[in-house]
Amino acid sequence: MASSSGSLPRYIALRVLLIIPLVWVLLTVVFLLLRVAPGDPVSATVGDRLSEDALDERRAAAGLDRPLVVQYLDYLGNVARFDFGNTFRTDTPILSIVRDQGGATLTLTVGAFLIALLIGIPLGRLAGRFRDTPGDVAIRVYGVVSYAAPLFWVGILLVVLVNAVAPSFPTNDIASPFTKLDSEAYTKTHILVVDTLLAGDTSAFLDVLQHHLLPCLTLGFLLSGVIVRLVRINVIQALQGDYVEAARARGIGEGRVVRKHAFRNALVPVITVVGLQVALTLSGAVLTEKTFNWPGVGSALVRYIGERDYIAVQGLVTFFAVVVVFTSLIVDVINALVDPRVRY
Repeated sequence: MASSSGSLPRYIALRVLLIIPLVWVLLTVVFLLLRVAPGDPVSATVGDRLSEDALDERRAAAGLDRPLVVQYLDYLGNVARFDFGNTFRTDTPILSIVRDQGGATLTLTVGAFLIALLIGIPLGRLAGRFRDTPGDVAIRVYGVVSYAAPLFWVGILLVVLVNAVAPSFPTNDIASPFTKLDSEAYTKTHILVVDTLLAGDTSAFLDVLQHHLLPCLTLGFLLSGVIVRLVRINVIQALQGDYVEAARARGIGEGRVVRKHAFRNALVPVITVVGLQVALTLSGAVLTEKTFNWPGVGSALVRYIGERDYIAVQGLVTFFAVVVVFTSLIVDVINALVDPRVRY
C-alpha cells in the first residue's frame, strides 16, 4: 500500500467499484431466499380468503406469474431506481414506511452508538493501561457479559428494575400519548426528537428523550462490549510500540503517553469495527423495538414477517442490506482519511 496522499482518490474509486458486485450478491441472495420459501407470497398472505381465480389475478398484478429471470431483472431494475416495492396487503410503498418509521430506528441506533462509545472507550482505555489488574479483569468480564447477554433479556430486566425503582418512568413506546396526539406538528423530519425540538415544545422534547433512554441503553450495552475489548487490545499493542518507549525515555508521564500517543493510534482500528457494527445494530434494533414497542422499521419488519407479506419483507431486507453496504463504504473512506496507510 502506498502512503502518499495522491492515492486517496484511487482508493475511493476502487472501493466504490467493489460495492457494485457486493450489492449485486446481496440482492441476489435476498431475492432467492424469498423465492425458495414454500408456496408463493400471494397464497401465503391471502390464500385462505380468495378463490383460485382471484389468487391468479393477484399473482398477475404482482408479476409473480412471469418467469423467475424476468422477476429477477425487474427486481434489480427497481432497486437501481430506489424502488423497493409495495406491501402486498395495503399496497404501501416501502420507502414510505422507511420515511415514516425510519426516524425512530435512526434515533435508536444513533443513541445506542453514543452510549456504547461513552461506555466502551473509557473502559477499554483503562483496561489496556492497567493490564492484568483486578480492574482490568472486571472490565473484561463486563465486555464478555455485555456481548453475550440476550438483548431481549437485558431489555426486560431493565424494564423490571425501572418499574421497581421509578414506576412513573416510561418503559415503552417512543413518546407519551399526549405527545403523539399532536403528531402532525412533528413530521418535518420524521425524527420525533428533532421535530419536537424544532417545534420549540420543551415538554414534548423531554418526554421523547425519556422514552429513548431505556431502548438506547439496552442496545448500547450490547455494542459497548465489542468496543471495550477492541480498545483494550489496541491500547495494549500501542503501549508496546517503539514510539511509546521513546516517549517514556524522554520523561513524559505515563498518563500523557497513554492519552497523546497510545490512545490516538489505538482508535484507528476502532473506527473500522464501529462501522462494521451497523449490521449488528440493525439486527439488534429489531429485537429492541419489539421489546419496547418501538415504532421503527424493525417493528414493521417483524409485523410483515408475521403477516407473511413476503414482498414487504423483501423490500425492507433489501433496504437494510443497501444501508449496511453504503455505511461500510463511508467507514472505509473515513478510515483512509484518518490513517494514510489504509490506501491502495
